[in-house]
Amino acid sequence: MRTKTLKKNKINVITLGCSKNVYDSEVLMGQLRASGKDVEHEAPAEREGNIIVINTCGFIDNAKEESVNMILNYVDKKEQGLVDKVFVTGCLSERYKPDLIKEIPNVDQYFGTTELPGLLKALGADYRHELLGERLTTTPKNYAYLKIAEGCDRPCSFCAIPLMRGKHVSQPIEKLVNEAKGLAKNGVKELILIAQDLTYYGLDLYKKRNLAELLENLAAVEGIEWIRLHYAFPTGFPMDVLELMKREPKICNYLDIPLQHISDKILKSMRRGTTQAKTTKLINDFREAVPGMTIRTTLIVGYPGETEEDFQILKNWVEEMRFERLGCFAYSHEENTHAYLLEDDVPAEVKQQRANEIMEIQSQISWELNQEKIGQTFRCIIDRKEGAHFIGRTEFDSPDVDNEVLIDASKAYLKTGEFVNVKITDAAEFDLYGEAIL
Repeated sequence: MRTKTLKKNKINVITLGCSKNVYDSEVLMGQLRASGKDVEHEAPAEREGNIIVINTCGFIDNAKEESVNMILNYVDKKEQGLVDKVFVTGCLSERYKPDLIKEIPNVDQYFGTTELPGLLKALGADYRHELLGERLTTTPKNYAYLKIAEGCDRPCSFCAIPLMRGKHVSQPIEKLVNEAKGLAKNGVKELILIAQDLTYYGLDLYKKRNLAELLENLAAVEGIEWIRLHYAFPTGFPMDVLELMKREPKICNYLDIPLQHISDKILKSMRRGTTQAKTTKLINDFREAVPGMTIRTTLIVGYPGETEEDFQILKNWVEEMRFERLGCFAYSHEENTHAYLLEDDVPAEVKQQRANEIMEIQSQISWELNQEKIGQTFRCIIDRKEGAHFIGRTEFDSPDVDNEVLIDASKAYLKTGEFVNVKITDAAEFDLYGEAIL
């Protein structure tokens, strides 16, 4: 029986997966709002609306399962008369549309990652080219993601992203600068640059790796104070970016560069195009070029053929390199990838145990590095208030994945989105505690 609070012809957009999906949902909602549609992102149940759009993730098993469960949940609500229509878009839909149509036919329509105009039409809205770059942001007002390219040309054996997102396509510098100006006018102070591979930026448009020129242009945008780099690739990294990072205060001394593994045997099978020696030199070169920079990486354990010896090489290397930020994932055997031809021979419990071991090492490293920060003062941006604390971040921390700085709200009143100097008074493995210096 339909609830009385359900709002007619209201669209509720639900986003699963990574920051690229967040960006895509924001673009979708910007287009819907421009067509006069009532739209909200992940509205609470009491004002959910009667039209649901689920932006799915299809990257690894856990993400696919979460997406399927979300679809089933809303199909069930539709059958109960609690919602009228359910549309599915995003990576899972791009990758498995025929299977989804067969297995979950009660979804009104499925759309792939490049079918935004079709999805808008189904929702009774027009695709408006003049709105390129305009979005209804869902992040806290002080930061926003800026997707500088779509797709990927890398041949990594384990990765299904090219199947879902296609070949690498860079966005023109002028378009991205205009988008950044629009975000700045709306109060955004921090841009988080995202792509499947930042280092490839510009090769298709400008016939050269052009990330540094893009960064210089973005740094000139009034109102933008921090620019953060996510998802670089370890081969072909444009070193002029580091020179710019060192001299331009708006470019955060921070780089997210997923390295995946370090055993030469595994790197070769992963088709990463590098070796342990080359990767170690690259990280050392980064740290020499920009002393004090924070490097975030992600690793995969349990890849086909990973022996105890390979894992020990990885563990030793993590201890040696002392990354400031690190995440670790168990390998997911993905159909239609090159690695799918290999036997998925590492048991699930061994994969998880290895991931836990890596994170235990990283937890200790993070604790030690954080202890060194006690007594130091950092410029922080305030993201939100939570309970008895204001929550901020240093330039060395990205939202949702890195350290947060907790500031006692009873001792100072701080505004969301403002920058404040904070003296660190205590530290845990993944959190810092401090006092605002006003």
